[in-house]
Amino acid sequence: MIKRCLFWLCLLLPAVWVMPVKAEKEDQDLLRIYEEYRERFEAVRSIWELDSCGYEVLSGQSFPVKLESFGGEEMTLVPAIERTFHRLVLFFADSKGNVLYKYDQLETNNCIPGQLEQPVESLLSVAFADVNHDQKTDIILITRCVNTSGDYAGIPYKVGDVLFQGDKSFYRDWRISDKINRFSMNKSANYVISFVRDGESVEFLYTAKTLDELLEHGFQIAEDQHYTRDFEKLGRLQVVPGTVKISAYNIFMIYLVNGQGDIVWSFQPMGDYDSLYSLRGIQGRDLDGDGMKDLVVLARYSIEIRDGESQIENRCAIYYQRTGGFDIDTEFETYYQCKEEDTMEELIKKIREYWGWQAEE
Repeated sequence: MIKRCLFWLCLLLPAVWVMPVKAEKEDQDLLRIYEEYRERFEAVRSIWELDSCGYEVLSGQSFPVKLESFGGEEMTLVPAIERTFHRLVLFFADSKGNVLYKYDQLETNNCIPGQLEQPVESLLSVAFADVNHDQKTDIILITRCVNTSGDYAGIPYKVGDVLFQGDKSFYRDWRISDKINRFSMNKSANYVISFVRDGESVEFLYTAKTLDELLEHGFQIAEDQHYTRDFEKLGRLQVVPGTVKISAYNIFMIYLVNGQGDIVWSFQPMGDYDSLYSLRGIQGRDLDGDGMKDLVVLARYSIEIRDGESQIENRCAIYYQRTGGFDIDTEFETYYQCKEEDTMEELIKKIREYWGWQAEE
């Protein structure tokens, strides 16, 4: 019996030993890769060395800037993306191209925590303003990111950030960056400035538990689309759409509220658009033929496509009722591009046809 136990122990020992050795080697490889990245980052002494050090300068995104703590002389902000790991870096250079300061500890470089490679694709906006009232120019950034894997792979999203000027340096407040992005206040530099400098926030739209709480914070109900429906799994609920104005933006949300005034579900139909332009309709109907009422929202939104230039687009958002709540549509939106001339009735017909239902019974 003892010999048999020793035999099996000898067989298991190599496997038990290999696992920590393999993990240790992986950790060492990651450390080596990170150190190589930092060495290339630290090696940049001039903007003329960026290409050879593995950085791609973002065309048309370099800006002259005077920074108080750096002496007030004009410098050039040169944003660049590191080619291997797609991390954004800001280089500050003098008139001869010498790099006086560089910074890469950005929110956009932490989209995937604990990973060197990031989904940064481009820099959408750079703005300069004193947002913390200390008489020093701060920097507001909006980047565009696209994940290559996961549930939202291929879907672009924005990341906002603020760099506060210190003493010949910059620093971030991760709590501010977190709120900017967690509560979708990253749509534009003006939106970020309104939050950080002026204290205008939409956080309550996501944290409120009752309709009264929304109204206390200035939520304006769209009365023409405010009605009550029986949602089979959730009961009889008010459909409460409305907006709150922050800076120049009308932020649009929809809530389902029960008879006690409690919020039981919320929707954000505007996605990454900047502002609600006009609400064309909200309907609670069975769209996918499962016998439960879903929610379809048709509206027009504005979005900034270039500095100071916006365009208006139609968007249809669909939410399918399930046993535990609602699922947002991803299939029909990919299948059909909403048109300017689409009406709510026409869209409902198209959605039901997509799911194989020719007409409502």
